[in-house]
Amino acid sequence: MEYLVRHRTTYRYLQDVSYSCHLAHLRLRETPSQHVFNSAVTLDPEPASRANRPDYFGNDCEWFTLDQPHALLEVLAESRVRVNPPQAHDARLSESWETVRGRLEAADDAESRDAVQFIFDSPLTAFSSDVAAYAIKSFPPGQKLLSGALDLMKRIHQDFRYDTTVTDATTPVDRVFEIRAGVCQDLAHVGIAAMRSLGLAARYVSGYLLTQPPPGMPRMLGADASHAWFSVWAPPLGWIDLDPTNNVAVGEGHVTVAYGRDYGDVSPLNGIILGGHDHVIEVGVDVIPVTGA
Repeated sequence: MEYLVRHRTTYRYLQDVSYSCHLAHLRLRETPSQHVFNSAVTLDPEPASRANRPDYFGNDCEWFTLDQPHALLEVLAESRVRVNPPQAHDARLSESWETVRGRLEAADDAESRDAVQFIFDSPLTAFSSDVAAYAIKSFPPGQKLLSGALDLMKRIHQDFRYDTTVTDATTPVDRVFEIRAGVCQDLAHVGIAAMRSLGLAARYVSGYLLTQPPPGMPRMLGADASHAWFSVWAPPLGWIDLDPTNNVAVGEGHVTVAYGRDYGDVSPLNGIILGGHDHVIEVGVDVIPVTGA
């Protein structure tokens, strides 16, 4: 399926910003199931400087600075992408979770050494609550890793309420675990923390959802905004993406932007400003199927 993706972010400042420096994760990422035809970021006003380069995780990033006074900043990312249906995986073919944990502890091959960086705490997934006790219910002895991860995804979907009013971009996973509510970002962090609590590798994935579902299919939560899910390392099947907000394995309606340890690594826009005082942020996302493609 081919899509046009538009992500417009507008900052309106009460007072002029005299200088600002920003980092954007808005260009789509190439993946085994996703091909990016083009991905561009337009800025208004024009920046004094800008640079495009990959970050540590291989995500395509845009750095830019503005050195003229401005009370409004508009960032428009536009992309054309083809998302292929992901390969179907038989969860029974994944290794047991204990075997995978042992491979990560040894880290004696290139694949496990790459995955091992995703077993450690990160700023938004570090926990002091008993996340491991919650996680282990999906991973009895000998459980195949992917089977356990699918069960964990289902339980998070059932146990945590989707609520846009109770968290923000800085909410730690302990708070989400306490209130059992949050948005897609928070539910992804719960899944990641749960997997890592057992010594397993999980990473955060940012992206988008198809705005309008196919006829007869329900509209998914998180459409018309940036979306997020988590990905688990399940050898020999590789990395498998799971969406706990909607209790589905990620499919061709999901468009990938970037991945990292947690939201902080791949937030769509962040930066530092001088001046501005209070401000309002407006965000609009459209994922539009390209007919006849």
